[in-house]
Amino acid sequence: MALSYKKSGVDIKAASLAKKRIKALASSTFNPQVLSEIGSFGGFFNLNREFKNPVLVSSVDGVGTKLKVAFLANKHDSIGEDLVNHCVNDILVHGARPLFFLDYIATGKLSPSTVSQIVKGIASACQKVNCALIGGETAQMPEFYQKNEYDLAGFIVGAVEKSKIIDGKEIKPGDQILGLASNGLHTNGYSLARKVFFEKAGWKIARYVPELKGILKDELLKVHRCYFNSITRILENYQVKGMAHITGGGIGGNLVRILPQNRVAQIYTESWRKPKIFGLIQKLGKVSNSEMYKVFNMGIGMTVVVKNKDLTPIMRDLSLLGETVLHIGEVKSGSKRVNLVSR
Repeated sequence: MALSYKKSGVDIKAASLAKKRIKALASSTFNPQVLSEIGSFGGFFNLNREFKNPVLVSSVDGVGTKLKVAFLANKHDSIGEDLVNHCVNDILVHGARPLFFLDYIATGKLSPSTVSQIVKGIASACQKVNCALIGGETAQMPEFYQKNEYDLAGFIVGAVEKSKIIDGKEIKPGDQILGLASNGLHTNGYSLARKVFFEKAGWKIARYVPELKGILKDELLKVHRCYFNSITRILENYQVKGMAHITGGGIGGNLVRILPQNRVAQIYTESWRKPKIFGLIQKLGKVSNSEMYKVFNMGIGMTVVVKNKDLTPIMRDLSLLGETVLHIGEVKSGSKRVNLVSR
């Protein structure tokens, strides 16, 4: 029997159909700065003249094993939003606004429908922050992935005026720390969460959970929040000393990354109410308090360090912009670290 690429597991026709759908979705995110069409060997983007001394800020990330929940639920549109929002938040902490985004989708057998759902979510999230989806890669890798599974990664490039870079170097004792609420797990800690719910507790993904007042899959697939539109409004009127996107490693592991030497971030863990999903994971899995704070965001998706005199007006403005904002700590002198303490 003569072999062909399709018999080897790669369906070029399915790939062409997927690319056709991707092109339509990606084109909806284009602006005048995009100089190339989807399908070129590279994406062209014209950095306009609104920047006097621009610095490019880039980041690459995935959504971890939250993908496994998407597979179980057979829901693939929100995972694309997760990817973009995670990357946008990562460059936002330096004051950068997103310019363009590229994605990478790899699977064993390509499903044009599934790929379309993923890219639909990516395009939707890009549109909300005026970011162009200018390219990417869709790879078919037979026998490399389990049936109906895929991997997903995203690459973002943004820009900030050199004079407006936020890097934490100006953080001083007496500065105050704000927390912007997450809506749950975002995209971190899913290996532990899945172990607790699906193995230890033996729950099904469609289970109704009274403590959550909803279905488990809906809670676990809540879209990772994007803080761009709120934070950029604040940056127009106030000096922000530093920001940390709370991802893997929790508050302690991420906030410490922006602290100068001889600065301590004192976080008062009783200053905000934790979403119930975290208490449920801790109870069912018998997870220690310290482990919970290492693995999860515990209800805080972004921390913002500001001058003491700006604390009240910034909290007021963020609240008016729809954020749940909490005063969660302060900066002190000492060996560089984050202290998680009770008042």
